[in-house]
Amino acid sequence: MQHSDAHVLGLISDTHGLIRPGVHAALTGVELILHVGDVGGSAILDELRLIAPVKAVLGNTDPPGEPGLAEEIVLEVGGLRVHVSHGHEVGSPTPAKLAVRYDADVVVYGHTHRPLVTQHDGRLFVNPGAAGAKRFNISPSVGKLTIANGKAEIEIIDIP
Repeated sequence: MQHSDAHVLGLISDTHGLIRPGVHAALTGVELILHVGDVGGSAILDELRLIAPVKAVLGNTDPPGEPGLAEEIVLEVGGLRVHVSHGHEVGSPTPAKLAVRYDADVVVYGHTHRPLVTQHDGRLFVNPGAAGAKRFNISPSVGKLTIANGKAEIEIIDIP
C-alpha cells in the first residue's frame, strides 16, 4: 500500500446482506475497503470488490468460520497501525474499552450501528455506522479513512 503519499480506505460495517446503490458512489476511488463485520454473505463482499479490493472481519451475526472473514485485521498504512474488528468482542463497544484491548493508532469497529469519530488517549477511534437496512432511526453510512504524512482523517458519508 505504499504507491502514493495519501492512502484512502473505505470503511463499511453492518451491511446485514444489503448493499445500497449509494455505497458505490461513496466509496469510489478508495484503494481498499475494510468491512467491519455483520457482512451477511459472500455476495456482499463480491459486490464491494467491484469498487476495490476487500478485507473483512467477522461480526456477531456472521456464521463462525465464514470463509473470507477474519477475527481481526491489523494493517500498517502510511506509517500508522490500523486495527479492525467488529467490536462485539468487548461487549458493548466504546472507545475506552477498545483502547484497553488494542494498541493501534487507528481502531475501526462497528456493531453499534452508530457512526462515531473520536480521539481517545491520542488515538483515533472510528465506527463508520451501519450501511445496511435502516435501523434504530439512524441514517445508513460508510466512512473514508485518509492517511497521509503520518496523520489519519475520517469522513463519514451518509448513504441515501
